[in-house]
Amino acid sequence: MGRNYFHLHLVSDATGETLIAVSRAVTAQFQGVSSIEHVYPLLRTRAQLDRAIAEIESAPGIVLFTLVDPELTSVLVNSCRECGSPCLSVLEPIFGMFQSYLGTAQTSRPGAQHMLNAEYFRRIDALNFTMMHDDGQQVENLEEADVLLLGVSRTSKTPTSIYLANRGIKTANIPLVPGVSLPPFVEKLKRPLIVGLIASPERIVQIRQNRLLALNADQESPYVDRTAVAAEIAHSKRLFAERGWSMIDVTRRSIEETAAAILDLYKEHRMKFIAEG
Repeated sequence: MGRNYFHLHLVSDATGETLIAVSRAVTAQFQGVSSIEHVYPLLRTRAQLDRAIAEIESAPGIVLFTLVDPELTSVLVNSCRECGSPCLSVLEPIFGMFQSYLGTAQTSRPGAQHMLNAEYFRRIDALNFTMMHDDGQQVENLEEADVLLLGVSRTSKTPTSIYLANRGIKTANIPLVPGVSLPPFVEKLKRPLIVGLIASPERIVQIRQNRLLALNADQESPYVDRTAVAAEIAHSKRLFAERGWSMIDVTRRSIEETAAAILDLYKEHRMKFIAEG
C-alpha cells in the first residue's frame, strides 16, 4: 500500500519550530500519510504574507499558523477560506485559556519566546558544558554538572545529554568500558543526579552492528558478541544497583521519553539536594 501525501503550510512570525513540532506529532498518528511541509518563518510584513499565500493557493492543503498581528491573521484566514484550505491558529486556544485563567490580555510580541533572556543564555551555557563533557571528557569538574549519565556503548548517552542541555541541564556522560573502572571520585559526587542507562543486549548488538557497518569495521569483534554484550549490561546493572543510582531502560524509549524521565528524577534530586543544604 502506497503512502498518501498532503501539503502542509506552516506560517509563523518566529522560527516556526512550534508549528513543526506540533504538526509532526499529529501527522505521526496517521499511518500511511506523510506531509509535504512548506515552512514560512519570520513572516512579519504584508509582502511576505502575500508570497506565502501565493504558494498556498498553488498547492492547497492544511494551513497552521502562529501570527500575533491581527491584520496579517485576518488576511491569511480570508485567503485560506477563498482557496478552500483549512486554516488554524495553533496558539489561539491556548492564549484564550491563559487569558481566561490569568485575567489579563496577551501582549503581541512576535518571536517573544526566542528573546535573548537569562533562559536562553542558560541553555547555551548548558550546551557548551555538555559538549565539553561528552564521552568521559574533562571529568575533573563533574561536580558542576546537573546530571551525569553512565552506560555501556550505544545506550544513547550523547543524544540524551544534548537534548537535556537544550532544556538548560548541564549534562556529562561517561561510557562504561569492559575492564576499565570508573573514576573513583564519581561515587563521591553530591550535586549531580547520576543516572545509569541500560538496554537489552539484542538492541545494543543491533545498534553496534550498524555502527560497524558504517565504519566498514570487523563484524567479528567482541563489541558485537551477544554474550559479551549481555555481560556488559549485567555488570552495569550491578554497578548502578550497588551504588543506589537511578536506572532507565532505553530499549523501547525515544530520546525524548528518556529525557523526560531524567527531568522528573532531576527535580526530585534538586529538591533533596537543596533541603540537605
